[in-house]
Amino acid sequence: MDVNQEVHNAFEVIKEGGIILYPTDTVWGIGCDATNPEAIAKIYKLKQRAETQSMICLMNGEKMVYNVFKEIPEVAWQIIDLSEKPTTLILDQPRNVAPNIIAPDNTLGMRIVKEPFCFKLMERMKKPLVSTSANISGQPTPKSFKEISPEIIKGVDYVVNLHHDKITEKASTIIKLTNDSQVKVIRK
Repeated sequence: MDVNQEVHNAFEVIKEGGIILYPTDTVWGIGCDATNPEAIAKIYKLKQRAETQSMICLMNGEKMVYNVFKEIPEVAWQIIDLSEKPTTLILDQPRNVAPNIIAPDNTLGMRIVKEPFCFKLMERMKKPLVSTSANISGQPTPKSFKEISPEIIKGVDYVVNLHHDKITEKASTIIKLTNDSQVKVIRK
């Protein structure tokens, strides 16, 4: 299993507007180019999820974060530096992403990932990667590849051939930060 080959395969699908099933730093995710509204709509449809329930974006570093959020509260960087486990931050006023990934209150969840597959894929894309758990809305989040329903596997354009035996206990911590520095933990 070659990470670079998988990055190449996934990138080819994503740049054509496809959606992929892939391992993240937490649970398996369904993803696409965060700037492509048609691809994002396909994910909502596959998950049978209302578009008002926004999805998160993975990013591969500061430069990408600043491209999407003009103002980032100082505390965001402290949380990112201090977090021992994957942490998603919900921040105000995103830009340069598809409108249908932004929540009704004009926020967007993002997580900086170091996981090699995701990191390298975003280096190729030069864009954030949508990430939402690989389940039909309302069903339990799969902890491993073998728990993902056939419906989801059949519904994506590409299944990344890495970490099929990895088991993840939980999704990321989610913390909401507002530009006036209010901090609220949404999911521990």
